[in-house]
Amino acid sequence: MIPVISNLLSTNNTNKSIRMGFSDTGQTKILIIEDDNYMQLILRKFLGKSYEIEICPSALEALSFLQNGNIPDLVISDLNTPNLSGLEFITQMHSSDFFKSIPVIIVSGEDSSEIRVKCLNTGADDFIVKPFNPAELEARVRAILRRIGKNVQSL
Repeated sequence: MIPVISNLLSTNNTNKSIRMGFSDTGQTKILIIEDDNYMQLILRKFLGKSYEIEICPSALEALSFLQNGNIPDLVISDLNTPNLSGLEFITQMHSSDFFKSIPVIIVSGEDSSEIRVKCLNTGADDFIVKPFNPAELEARVRAILRRIGKNVQSL
């Protein structure tokens, strides 16, 4: 096993699906839609150092989470989630004037140009192919946050 991965698996991090919602800490908030427990762990480990993270295992749960007043600064969504795809999530989210300005990064094991273009044309702000370097994902998150005027801590 890669040392970083074995460290992730040996930590006492349990899958923290949806908590009660985002806190009022002022920390940048990221909603992650990912059904794979292993990927949830990796994303929480790397992004949780700098951002407040909430994870929903499905896009339907994420929509409900949003409708309950939990507004993230950014969404990272798997393309293929149970019940509702990442594309359908973007369409649903952008149908609301309240949520359509929230940037979305799609992550997917599908790497065809056609899928990437479709996601971007549907409203995704970025697309990253799995497997990916977590540092690259974090750099893309930081770039989007800078574009929307959020304060981004220097590395």
